[in-house]
Amino acid sequence: MDILGNLKKHLTTELESILNYWKNNTIDNKYGGFIGHIDYPDIKKTKMNKGIILNSRILWTFSAASNFYKDNRYADLCERSFSYLKDFFRDNEEGGVFWEVDYKGVPINKRKQIYAQAFTIYALSEYYLFSKNEEAKSWAIEIFETIENIALDTKYGGYIEAFNQNWNTIEDMRLSKKDDNAAKTMNTHLHILEAYTTLYKIYPIKKVQMALQNLLQIFTDKLLSHDGHFNLFFDEHWNLKSSIYSYGHDIETSWLLVEAAKTLNNEELLEKIENIAILVVNTFVNEAIDDKDGVMNEIDITTGNIDTDRHWWPQAEAIVGLYNAYRITKKDKYLDIAFKIWKFTNTYIIDHKYGEWHWLVDKNGKYNPQHEKVGMWKCPYHNSRACIQIIK
Repeated sequence: MDILGNLKKHLTTELESILNYWKNNTIDNKYGGFIGHIDYPDIKKTKMNKGIILNSRILWTFSAASNFYKDNRYADLCERSFSYLKDFFRDNEEGGVFWEVDYKGVPINKRKQIYAQAFTIYALSEYYLFSKNEEAKSWAIEIFETIENIALDTKYGGYIEAFNQNWNTIEDMRLSKKDDNAAKTMNTHLHILEAYTTLYKIYPIKKVQMALQNLLQIFTDKLLSHDGHFNLFFDEHWNLKSSIYSYGHDIETSWLLVEAAKTLNNEELLEKIENIAILVVNTFVNEAIDDKDGVMNEIDITTGNIDTDRHWWPQAEAIVGLYNAYRITKKDKYLDIAFKIWKFTNTYIIDHKYGEWHWLVDKNGKYNPQHEKVGMWKCPYHNSRACIQIIK
């Protein structure tokens, strides 16, 4: 069997394994929706808070799986997830979605991260493609209009990172404690991009098209560095505030940019974006992969310090990004590297005993059992999406 066929065979099995884990382990039968936190190996903490990122990604995952399989095997999980988002995360007074609710669904952090609004659009749009639920489509459009009306910086371009519940500006805009406090971030722009890409498939109006084109221009003109990385943190005026490059975000962006350009059906733009994707992938291949064929986390280009931890999600994104480079160039080297990263993932990242993937392994391939299996950020989206992208 050739490399691509072998990779597809492995990922077909792994996709089923990932989906089965989330179906069998994460449903919250007592309080509704899905359990907010599961510690290794299977310690369910049903009274932990529930986050919008995890819950929107669950909706996206089971909707994408339903669209992939073209049947109703996950229809009940899609409906469960959509209903929970609608009933507990939706802000019916001010619009958008809350960041966090408690285990009973009571909002406890009402801030409006644009990252979270974008991911909700992504999930709702994917869900609509499966269910044709007009309420989901209308809600996705409503959040799109809110982002464009409030978060879009009409003076300097791009999107402001975060607001309070009432959509007023706030001092601390960080997505997480490890992030810089920046007005504009590459990560949020990336997830607006993927959200608008899917939204455009269900709502192909000029305004969405122009917003998507504008985002591609931001990536090429503002975020792309001369050495084939994407800069991460900026102030409102696009002054760079960080010397960190994230290898996972680089390779993830490389293929999501291409998907956006393909959706716009502009051959000239697509060729430009594909050339950028290959530049980024080549830099990634030269810098990001260690001697065990795992993807390292990030580098500080000022100090030269490299975070050698191998997180679960960059491995998944690398497989897709490298396959995308192979598809563009027809060069087997990219496919060869993708398969090596898969073998590393299969050996070190996937938890073959208890299911799902470990959060990370260190440079020696050791995982830390203190890291959760399910949590605010530990979700089924990166790994299930990688499987679906390669198989289809």
